[in-house]
Amino acid sequence: MTSKDPQAAGLARLAGLVADETRAACLLALLDGRAWTAGELARHAGVAASTLSEHLGKLVAGGLLAEERQGRHRYVRLADPRVAQLVEDLAAQVPEAVGRRPRGLREASAGSAMARGRTCYDHLAGRLGIAVTDAMTRRGLLRQDTGFALTDAGVEWFEQVGIALERGGRRPLARGCLDWTERRPHLAGVAGAALCRHALEAGWCVRIGSGRAVKVTAVGERVLFEVLGVDAGELVVGG
Repeated sequence: MTSKDPQAAGLARLAGLVADETRAACLLALLDGRAWTAGELARHAGVAASTLSEHLGKLVAGGLLAEERQGRHRYVRLADPRVAQLVEDLAAQVPEAVGRRPRGLREASAGSAMARGRTCYDHLAGRLGIAVTDAMTRRGLLRQDTGFALTDAGVEWFEQVGIALERGGRRPLARGCLDWTERRPHLAGVAGAALCRHALEAGWCVRIGSGRAVKVTAVGERVLFEVLGVDAGELVVGG
């Protein structure tokens, strides 16, 4: 009689949680790093509130989501950065739909905006995330040859720009996250989160609507060129 791997059952349960289109849609939506109400997620996934509630219960029980209640509202968010990494890594493995045409101008515009720039939980992704990551690597602020790591010059750069790095936790200072549109790694970890937060607060980027897409402002284009040498042409998909 062969013994079973003790992790097999847990892995199967985890895979089962993600292997549902409605739950997958919720996890992808929550990659914007914000808390959503159950009603908002139900509308996003296109299902009834009662149906969505059952799915959220499973995701919370499985440790993928955390919930909190404020009055009559129930809010959920991804449980922690590790869940965000798991979802983004899985999304990066999904083959692009060859020959699939966007269903209308709205979907095409939304897809284009997501490809140009978006948040991946709490860091920058898409062409924007890749352009920033490449610029930091070119300037010797970030190393990718032996895994992602900030150099001493990189740590000093964050201080010079006025971006605080919160150290001391279990989260790595810098980590590569495979970008599902660019198919290359962008900067995540403590440094990636701090940079994204600062970019939004300083007005370098602004969110587009209520989703994950972000766009670089005129101020952002100027600052990114000044502090990292990122040319506006690098922010164009395919550029």
